[in-house]
Amino acid sequence: MQAWQFIYDNQRTGVPVILMYVLESIGSSPGRRGFHMAVSSNGQFCGTIGGGIMEHKFVEMAKALLKEGMPYSEVHRQVHDKMAVTDQSGMICSGEQTIFIYTIREKDSQAIGRLIQSLTAGNNGSLEITKSGLSFSADMPQRDFQYEAYDEDFLLTIKTGYRYHLHIIGGGHCALALSKLMSSIDFHISIYEEREGLNTFEQNVYAHQKIAVPGYADLKKYIQGDDHTYIAIMTMGYRTDDEALRSLISHQYAYLGVLGSRSKMEKMFEAYRREGIDESMLSNIYSPIGIPIKSQTADEIAISIAAEIIAVKNKDQ
Repeated sequence: MQAWQFIYDNQRTGVPVILMYVLESIGSSPGRRGFHMAVSSNGQFCGTIGGGIMEHKFVEMAKALLKEGMPYSEVHRQVHDKMAVTDQSGMICSGEQTIFIYTIREKDSQAIGRLIQSLTAGNNGSLEITKSGLSFSADMPQRDFQYEAYDEDFLLTIKTGYRYHLHIIGGGHCALALSKLMSSIDFHISIYEEREGLNTFEQNVYAHQKIAVPGYADLKKYIQGDDHTYIAIMTMGYRTDDEALRSLISHQYAYLGVLGSRSKMEKMFEAYRREGIDESMLSNIYSPIGIPIKSQTADEIAISIAAEIIAVKNKDQ
């Protein structure tokens, strides 16, 4: 959102701007596909294509191109190896990346404006980038990121908006800390609370949705399971954790975790086994939630949970 808003604001004030977008990345390249940044003619920039000497080189190149005032649209391959015969990036971290450098045109303003409206509303859509410009549609593509290279051109199709959805069950101190931490990552955050007037729930300005529910047994009405859905259950106690988990356990999620001691969760799971709940459902639950870093405070607990969620999200990348 920030880089696109930067482009849009500069366009509106008549300041020329260049977009730099990572189309492909291989190996341990610091700039992953989808990384992007923008550079304006007044020397300001927003976003990143991987940092380091390579990014500095391309920022300076963009400034020079903008000073010349000629439209530019080219793809650059960068190899992070000083032994490479061509296309050396100046970095030695190995891998390579392909970067598209493009001067934003007036004809792109409508697409960028529609993209920002969609992002602001929390909606998904489809952004297409080619050498000739940008286009945006409210229709979602089948894949999150698709890049096709041709002899003289390419087509990049990106699913815009939030890719992942985090549902936090319970609005206490840990939920507030986790919401704050995850709000800086590509997650749409929804938080659910059954207690009226809970101050930490009311003070939560980081969640995109705050939903007061009559009871946690009703959660299945609000949450649909898919491979982009992450759930962290952290209610006030055993009974409410149990209600929430029973409501959600039968669906498939990317991540389902419960905050609680090992002894509490073992007691809960034993009750489920006696009732005949399939062991495969129980084995998919992350508990105790978070990576083991001996967390003590709400902020430390949030860090451990966030790290575990990120690890699950990135495990196949």
